[in-house]
Amino acid sequence: MSQEKPRKKRIWIWILCGVVLLILAALAILFFVIAPKQDAVAGLTFEQCLNYTTSDTPDAKIGVVVVKNGAANISFYGNNGGRIPYDSYEFEIGSLTKTLTAALILRAESEGTLQLSDPINRFLKLPDQAYYPTIQRLLTHQSGYRGYYLERPMIENFFDGGNSFYNVTQGMMRRRIGKVHLQDRDYPFAYSNFGMSTLGMVLEEVYQQSYTDLVNAFVRQELGMQHTRVSDGTGNLSGYWNWAEDDAYIPAGALISTADDMAIYARDMLSGTLPFLARAKEPLAKINATEASLAKLGVRMDSAGAAWMIDDEHGIVWHNGGTSNFSSYMGFDPERQIAVVILTNLAPDYRIPATVLGAKLLIELQNETN
Repeated sequence: MSQEKPRKKRIWIWILCGVVLLILAALAILFFVIAPKQDAVAGLTFEQCLNYTTSDTPDAKIGVVVVKNGAANISFYGNNGGRIPYDSYEFEIGSLTKTLTAALILRAESEGTLQLSDPINRFLKLPDQAYYPTIQRLLTHQSGYRGYYLERPMIENFFDGGNSFYNVTQGMMRRRIGKVHLQDRDYPFAYSNFGMSTLGMVLEEVYQQSYTDLVNAFVRQELGMQHTRVSDGTGNLSGYWNWAEDDAYIPAGALISTADDMAIYARDMLSGTLPFLARAKEPLAKINATEASLAKLGVRMDSAGAAWMIDDEHGIVWHNGGTSNFSSYMGFDPERQIAVVILTNLAPDYRIPATVLGAKLLIELQNETN
């Protein structure tokens, strides 16, 4: 027992040293690599960004979906920006999963089973506390929860690579929720995988069904997205994340989809035929979370809807997603009835990410309609 404690202490010291080195490396990259590139990228067109991102990248696959007035056009690009034949490529959409988790919350609201003002302890059995965050504050990332909380499996995942949230169970998350003490107020915007995953557990209690079964049925039966599903680590591309059945973070980023299905989703978001999807793009809070470096690239976060980010300056509602080997973006202009989806099998930090590609293309399309 006495030998075990020093060993654990040494492990934690090594982990902390590793984290510090990663932070220092990230800062160096920011000041000497990323910042100069951002200024250069700001002046490029979408096509130029696409060509640069895929330059000498033989395995690149980028799906581009453009929706105008209800009609979708889908194109695929590969090495050096060349057009490649259409295929039903299965992309991890990462945090775009959150928007579908939010859609399920709003559907439950429309059914009268919950209200956005409800605290989570109305549905989850938690230790007595003076306050637990409301559903709305979780949807807008103003709950006060961090992006995530360190759990033992994350240490192993750090050294193994891949999915940081693999094997973090719902039991671990419930215990963590009970240990975090918050105040009854809107906290400054802090993007939280933990908060959105908590909403996944709320949904399980509301519908008495696993989140995986619930969302799989929802996207297929109600949205008509027949090739969208919670990942099981397989697909027709490579580098997918592993997920365990009881993983708590599935509602924050575990879905796989195709360009065809994301075109369906984009059309649904634009049309607002389903009332709860129409409500999703309405602003719920002013967050003023735009970073100057991203604003140069046409990416703004002025307000928040139900998981969606809202660019008030350009009239764009958007969200992105990223896993180890995939990057994605969906943005739409409800007034002009334009939507753009970008799906890539490239890491979020590979050259120009899907978020910037998508924002550039959408703004170019807006300018064409002015």
